[in-house]
Amino acid sequence: MNLATNIVIWITYFVGLYFAVFWFLTFTYSGIPKDSVKKLRKFPLVTVAIPAYNRESNVEMTIKSALALNYPKDKLEIIVVDHGSSDRTLEIMKKFKDRVKIISIRRNPGERKGKPMNVALERAKGEFFVCLDADSVAMPNSLMEMLPHMEDKSVGCVLPSMKVYQPESFWSRVQSSEYVVNMFYKRLMSYMNCIHVAPGPFSVFRTETLRKIGGYDSKNLTEDLEITYRLQKYQYKIIQLMNTFVYTIAPKNFREIYRQRNRWFKGAFLNTLRYRGMIFNKKYGDFAFIQLPTVILSGGIAVSLLLITLYFGVYEYLKDLVDMRFVNFDFWTLIKNINFNFIVFDLNFALVCTSIVAFILSATIMAKAFQHSNEKILKQGILPVSFFFIYYYLVMGLAWLGVIFDLAIRRKQTW
Repeated sequence: MNLATNIVIWITYFVGLYFAVFWFLTFTYSGIPKDSVKKLRKFPLVTVAIPAYNRESNVEMTIKSALALNYPKDKLEIIVVDHGSSDRTLEIMKKFKDRVKIISIRRNPGERKGKPMNVALERAKGEFFVCLDADSVAMPNSLMEMLPHMEDKSVGCVLPSMKVYQPESFWSRVQSSEYVVNMFYKRLMSYMNCIHVAPGPFSVFRTETLRKIGGYDSKNLTEDLEITYRLQKYQYKIIQLMNTFVYTIAPKNFREIYRQRNRWFKGAFLNTLRYRGMIFNKKYGDFAFIQLPTVILSGGIAVSLLLITLYFGVYEYLKDLVDMRFVNFDFWTLIKNINFNFIVFDLNFALVCTSIVAFILSATIMAKAFQHSNEKILKQGILPVSFFFIYYYLVMGLAWLGVIFDLAIRRKQTW
């Protein structure tokens, strides 16, 4: 193993371990306070916006979940916006025309979800504005549990805890574990006011605030992340709840996961560059010193871990296989002469100790995440949760590698 490889390995391990220790200590010091239970003193008018593009298979369940919210019906405005769908999305929406407001707009080149969100925002009459993606299901008590946290005028957004809707495939079960762990991290980030994304499934905003900061970026690849960066720029608080749930449909196979994460990571990278002036700017606190650098470094760590794994797990063995040509691929002789002598002192103790510490920290954080989400760690099966814990980083590395390639050749995102 040459010096360059050693340097890459140690930088990757150091950075990854640093952040693991940081979040572990954050949790140890602060704990995860339970969501405070508050009752609404009044029922303000709330607008729920449901943007949809070619969502014929999901939009009906999403609209029904909005209609089923445990909230006074005369104080609930539901706006569904069809963004030029070519399937039966608009037709299905019209089934609810007596109970929701339906808007159909043309889809122009380069437009993304931010466009229908802005259309809904322009028409919204509610004091509060909720985005509900057309592949998600809100729980009936969501508004009743989230709105009390908006009484503080410094709060710009309140987020529910996301879970995977009816995970059935292997990949959706893997993501079920991922969502649990991510929500735990976001709760820690909320404690430090450094959340960087308010996802589409049922994020609650103050309508006036969204209009004040300019609404959504209609052409942004990840409009939910960009609007959150802007809230951070204007120094609004963002609160992540743990005990209020919304369920969203997760990709069912590797191809879908890759496309989704490629878009997410590319959007995160490009938006972080766009707001690079906030990085290490003390005006923005932990968001500037912890979260923004993490967005950039996470891509480098993921790709480095992928390449390290491929080097030791594939390249070295392929190299040995190619070298077998010098002995006419005489595998039998090789097998007969395998020496299983194991010498402890041949181990790289620094690397082994670092790996053990990383493993213990990761396992502890994962266990705490499931505990605080009221989820059983083996609910989705031992294989999916084991894959997530041990190998899922490879999938993330591939997605980040794809981002680097796409940016290098200036490939345009079609979705």
